[in-house]
Amino acid sequence: MGAKLKIAGWISLGAVAGALTTMQLQATARNGLAPLPLEELQQLAAVFGMVKSDYVEPVDEKKLITDAIGGMVSGLDPHSQYFDKKSFKEFREGTTGRFVGVGIEIGMEDGLVKIVSPIEGSPAFRAGLKSGDMITKIDDTAVKGLTIDQAVKRMRGEPNTKVLLTIFRKAESRTFPVTITREEIRVQSVRSKMVEPGYAWLRVSQFQDRTVEDFSRKLEEIYKQQPDLKGIVLDLRNDPGGLLEGAVAVAAAFLPKDVTVVSTNGQIAESKAVFKASPEYYMRRGGGDPLKRLPEALKTVPLVVLVNEGSASASEIVAGALQDHKRAVIMGSQTFGKGSVQTVRQLTPDTALKLTTARYYTPSGRSIQARGIVPDVMLDETAEGNIYSALRMREADLQKHLMNGDEKNDKDPTREKAREEALKRLEEEAAKQQSKANTPPKPLPEFGSTEDFQLQQALNRLKGKPVLVSKTAVERKVDETQAN
Repeated sequence: MGAKLKIAGWISLGAVAGALTTMQLQATARNGLAPLPLEELQQLAAVFGMVKSDYVEPVDEKKLITDAIGGMVSGLDPHSQYFDKKSFKEFREGTTGRFVGVGIEIGMEDGLVKIVSPIEGSPAFRAGLKSGDMITKIDDTAVKGLTIDQAVKRMRGEPNTKVLLTIFRKAESRTFPVTITREEIRVQSVRSKMVEPGYAWLRVSQFQDRTVEDFSRKLEEIYKQQPDLKGIVLDLRNDPGGLLEGAVAVAAAFLPKDVTVVSTNGQIAESKAVFKASPEYYMRRGGGDPLKRLPEALKTVPLVVLVNEGSASASEIVAGALQDHKRAVIMGSQTFGKGSVQTVRQLTPDTALKLTTARYYTPSGRSIQARGIVPDVMLDETAEGNIYSALRMREADLQKHLMNGDEKNDKDPTREKAREEALKRLEEEAAKQQSKANTPPKPLPEFGSTEDFQLQQALNRLKGKPVLVSKTAVERKVDETQAN
């Protein structure tokens, strides 16, 4: 039996080794690079053969190979990724802003799903769900104990299928069921409102396929309401980024034509590029300029940009460009620091490789990677101080993060200590609250609400009023003696 297994293993090994040798010759001929390391590839093939023949139970060859690819890519940095059929579908939904579900923006509060806002025109909107409603059950599953991702997966599904949500509405002190039929939802990544006469709030939550069109439409609506606008607050807090062309367009809306928005640099020729505030750098092929209808006053209207530790990638490009060109005052806290470019290359109709191919640089040549954008004015999250900011992860906290230059890829001990102290303070505060009224710590107010402390400070800045600047926030620096 053992001999048969060994023979089977070497047959598998021979097949894989032959394929790898062919791949080596093709790669050498196609790219003109140094030959692939044959000895290490033979070792990989040997491991594949041993696992296939000697493992305690049969294993799927295709799964072994996809796991090997996934491991190879995930070992590079936190943002390179192999997409299998399921994850590639989810990725495409994220960039298009389209998915099948009920149509609500959600958060978590007290272990339950809280509806932040129903998406206008969605099944949830038509069913009368409101901001602040709590979802206690999804079909027969209690929400308590689920993660937000698990809750989202249960609410999504196939078009025209039904889901039963049990809703608790605090304002009315009642619980009631709502049956909703799922349909394709288009996420609105841009929200806006006039917060005061003359002052507008414009929030971009993610840079998706339709972000630039939605952004332009919202600005047109703002100027129709208030032609003599005195100031805009561009809110990029917790914006994880997205499509580069969207970031270039949003920055270009406020900048003079042809100035540099961002540059990229990497190993291949295509990764060495400069993107400017001109239509050819953000227009879709065959489409018109989505910014063409915007008023010229937008180039000079006083502007404040709000950012925090959750502002990453494309949102950092916008903040960095507006800061370097002195077009806006950046307020909030130091951003995430994701200054790398990912290129998605399709492998099959259902799979793809997302690979880090370049670094981003602001117009003045600053690398965003692991540094982020340091605001011109540091703000606390609330009037009471920073409750949660020390707990939020930044690029520099991620294992295997791409380095800014040659600095050591180590965790920041100061940051780790701050996180531990913040956790301790939150636990102590929670214990005090529970002993007083058996209630958890108060959650942060919704962005754009009247209780939004940072928004109020941004408005004060636009009006020339005093701003409550943070007394404790400091810049997190990389080692300047080693970084490029």
